[in-house]
Amino acid sequence: MKKFSAFMLALAVSLVVLSGLVFNRAANANASVGSTVADFKLSDSNGKEQSLTSLKGKKGTLLVFYSTRCPWVKAYAERINQIAKDYQAKGINVVGINSNYTETEEDIKTNAATLSFPMLVDKGSKIADQLGAGHTPETFLLDSVNKVVYHGAIDNNKDESMVTKKFLRDAIDATLEGRAIEKADVPAIGCTIKRPQAQKQ
Repeated sequence: MKKFSAFMLALAVSLVVLSGLVFNRAANANASVGSTVADFKLSDSNGKEQSLTSLKGKKGTLLVFYSTRCPWVKAYAERINQIAKDYQAKGINVVGINSNYTETEEDIKTNAATLSFPMLVDKGSKIADQLGAGHTPETFLLDSVNKVVYHGAIDNNKDESMVTKKFLRDAIDATLEGRAIEKADVPAIGCTIKRPQAQKQ
C-alpha cells in the first residue's frame, strides 16, 4: 500500500512538472511564419479601445513592438516612421504595440504623438506573450488575412548608414507583389520587453 501511495505521489508530481513545461512552452511559443494571428483588442495611447480588425491594412498589417526608452528603438524610430508613411498608401498599415511594464501610459502617449502610426498599450504583456515577442523593435508582418509572412528584424544594422540588407522592406515589397519572401524569419535584436512577471522574480 505504501509503495502504491509513493508511486501515485511520484506520478502526480511528474504530471504537475510536465504540465508546467507544456504551459511554459505554449506561453512562449512564437506566432511563427505561416501561422494566423487572432483578432485582439487593446487600448491605444489615448485610451480608446482598438482591435486588430479595425486597424489592419487592406493588403497587410505590420505589428511593431515598441518602447519609449530603448536605445535600439530610438535608433530605428525614423526608419519605422518612414516605413509607415511609405506603405500606408499601398495598403499596409503599421501598428505599434508597447508591452513594457516599466513604461507609463503618459510616457507612451507623449511618445506616440511623434509617430505616424497608432500605438497600443499591451498591459500585462498579453499580446507579446501571445505572439512570442521578446524584443523592441521586433516586427510581425501579416498579410491581408492576418497570416504571419515575416517575423523579426527591420534591417541588419542599428546604424542606418551601415545598413546593407533591408529585410522588412524586402518582405513588404514581396508581399505586395505576390512574390515569395527570400528571408521570412530574421532574429530581432534590441532591448528585451519588460514583462510584469519578470519584475516579481
